[in-house]
Amino acid sequence: MSKDTPYFDTAWRKPFFWRVTAFVLSLSAGAALASDPHAVQITPRIPNVTVLHQGKPVVIERNQDPDNMIDPDFSMTSRACPPYCVQPMTLAPGVETIGELELLTYLERAGRDGGVLVLDSRDRDWVLRSGLIPGAIHLPWTELHPGQTDVEKIAETLVLRFGASRLGSLWNFENAKTLVMYCNGPWCGQSPTNIKQLLAMGYPAHKLKWYRGGMQVWKSLGFNTVLLSQ
Repeated sequence: MSKDTPYFDTAWRKPFFWRVTAFVLSLSAGAALASDPHAVQITPRIPNVTVLHQGKPVVIERNQDPDNMIDPDFSMTSRACPPYCVQPMTLAPGVETIGELELLTYLERAGRDGGVLVLDSRDRDWVLRSGLIPGAIHLPWTELHPGQTDVEKIAETLVLRFGASRLGSLWNFENAKTLVMYCNGPWCGQSPTNIKQLLAMGYPAHKLKWYRGGMQVWKSLGFNTVLLSQ
């Protein structure tokens, strides 16, 4: 073959070289993952985290299959807004927005520390399809919404599940639990709605945490879930 042919053209040959190199590197990375069953860690120092879910230990870890892809339910990019509108990074003054590593810390505490609850605010059909984050409790957003649930039932939830107390119309949140809430992701308004309603009732902002990434980001990072108990 002559050097005058495109095969020997420098401008063409360099991209070809890098394409081949990238392909070889991807094969090497896949082989490395295949040879090490724990190659996909959470951080360089944290391979997995064990939490208590309904009193039983569950290991939270990332999917080890390099070909694993996100669930179809969370691959859609263009849901109608409203109601599926992009949420702000800061939901309300004093309410901390957290990421996965912070969430894992709260999940570890939730099963062992009576002062923390991690709440999945999604509708039941979503939870049945995609599961729960291990260590979380399912409390549909409607059960804290005055337009969907009787006010006295909401008050009962605040007292019996969240640890608040009241005297007549006055609420005391001094011993109330820290609530870590999530729903389907940055486009989901269910947990944000509940957080705003709790704030309106006087729940302390510093006792409300929001995992904005929700199930969308949890799934995109390959983290496992557990089935909702019937």
